[in-house]
Amino acid sequence: MADANQNTDAPIIKVRGLVKAFGEQVVHDGLDLDVRRGEIIGIVGGSGTGKSVLLQQIVGLVTPDAGSIEVFGQSVQNTSPDDYRRLRRRWGVMFQDGALFSSLTVRQNVEAPMREQLDLPADLRETLAGIKVRLVGLQEVAQTKYPSELSGGMRKRAGFARAIALDPEIVFLDEPTAGLDPIGAAAFDALVRQLQTTLGLTVFMVTHDLDSLHAICDRIAVLAEKKVLAVGTMQDMLKLDHPWVREYFHGPRARAALEQDAKGL
Repeated sequence: MADANQNTDAPIIKVRGLVKAFGEQVVHDGLDLDVRRGEIIGIVGGSGTGKSVLLQQIVGLVTPDAGSIEVFGQSVQNTSPDDYRRLRRRWGVMFQDGALFSSLTVRQNVEAPMREQLDLPADLRETLAGIKVRLVGLQEVAQTKYPSELSGGMRKRAGFARAIALDPEIVFLDEPTAGLDPIGAAAFDALVRQLQTTLGLTVFMVTHDLDSLHAICDRIAVLAEKKVLAVGTMQDMLKLDHPWVREYFHGPRARAALEQDAKGL
């Protein structure tokens, strides 16, 4: 839960002057970004703009070369191991294709963060994991299945269940609808919006899916030229005069998504 004295108007994620390079390839150079509490923000950009790298830096898996990252008002980089451990309990991450442990069942995958972070008896862990699995729309029988026995959509739902295992305030999703057919992708988008509303989540979503941007994102952040080029609503994006933004948001796929949105599909 949020601290009683916490300023709810302050960004829940605050990135300033972020610099990251891999050898001679500079991915981010002076990147700034604020994420508001309770929103679904979509992170988009061309290939090589460092969308997933940005996510990984925010959650502490990749160390920036310069700049600062604060989550819940706390520095991610300049913190003690114990403080970082407590901070990490307040967010969940779903990597591409769910990134489940192949040797564990769905229930065991969802229990994994509880084993690492919480001192709970085994029967309580099992019960809580079962609740999370049902929350993401999987049937009870799925709990005992291994990732190899699941469809792509089921793996993603299982990954989402693991991401919310510790009742986080923020969920990071990395290309959550990639590889899904349109029906499956729309169903997953609806699940994200439903749980965001029900659980009061802030959702940081790296995506290339225009349908997701139209359907559930409150704001969109465009990565280009090694920075966040623009942040705003879909209508804001449609007004931007930038070559990549114009092609992305006004191209054939974008027009199709707009038509579907206008029809309420």
